[in-house]
Amino acid sequence: MRASRLISLLLLLQNRGRLTAQQIAEELEVSVRTVYRDVEALAESGVPVYAELGAGGGYQLLDGYRTRLTGLTPQEAGSIFLAGVPDAAAELGLGAVLATAELKLRAALPARLNRHVGEVRDRFHLDPAGWFRETETHPHLSALAAAVWERRRCRMRYRRWRVPREVDRVIEPLGIVLKAGVWYFVARVDDDLRTYRVATILDLTVLDETFERPADFDLARAWAQWAADFEQRLHRDVATVRLAPAALDRIPYLMTRAMARNVEAYRTEPGPDGWTTVTLPIESVRHAHAEFLRLGADVEVLAPAELRDLMRESAAAMSRLYNDVD
Repeated sequence: MRASRLISLLLLLQNRGRLTAQQIAEELEVSVRTVYRDVEALAESGVPVYAELGAGGGYQLLDGYRTRLTGLTPQEAGSIFLAGVPDAAAELGLGAVLATAELKLRAALPARLNRHVGEVRDRFHLDPAGWFRETETHPHLSALAAAVWERRRCRMRYRRWRVPREVDRVIEPLGIVLKAGVWYFVARVDDDLRTYRVATILDLTVLDETFERPADFDLARAWAQWAADFEQRLHRDVATVRLAPAALDRIPYLMTRAMARNVEAYRTEPGPDGWTTVTLPIESVRHAHAEFLRLGADVEVLAPAELRDLMRESAAAMSRLYNDVD
């Protein structure tokens, strides 16, 4: 266990540079006293680690020191190659870079680990794209990725759902996210953080101006917060429905994640007929109407009245259609 921790400490200093004992302790989830002992053990083993005292000090490796790719377990080596998503890298303009990096990494691995990597590739494949969706085109993704990397401002013209439909913005792109096969990016506009879909970009000009990234910006945290807020904003209303047992089984496959969660969290005990009453978040009455029609006769809308009326009208129209006799 300690050997694994020492390797983690070494790689942490190699990749992050100077760190205080407290920062190392938080990263490795150990006590500061344990960090002192581990740093001493690294130094005794010949690793050139030293401490700088005073404000801004900490532990760091001697400039230029790099450890080789040893100590990898077969599972760790395999996971590195499994994590690569070639199509996504190609869209970012990094396809050739990824291929070269993989060749270099495999050349550095012992033969035993190389064989394991090949076995992982034969047995597992990652396809992050969603089902039944037309592939979006992203002619500006590669330039946007370069602007993120180089901290360059951009002038963007994009399409949105409300009027005016086409809008110009000067943005400071901070990060790019691939979610279920759809590309998004987070950017600072004036002093606000905003999230856009890459496919909505109509024109993008990378400017010569650079910008400073916010010191406290964390892409994963910013994305998680935006996604949670988006889901909450999207489902602004609620509907009360009765669901047949068959509908309960199909909800996770047909409805949104928020609806499925509410079914599990807020449904009542089934009645004598086996039906369950539950209140579900909905985007709008019109949207819910289309969603609930997918459940056919296995759902009864109780409220709101406008949604119940729409369901009644659709049921009556289908009845007339199928009972019409020539």
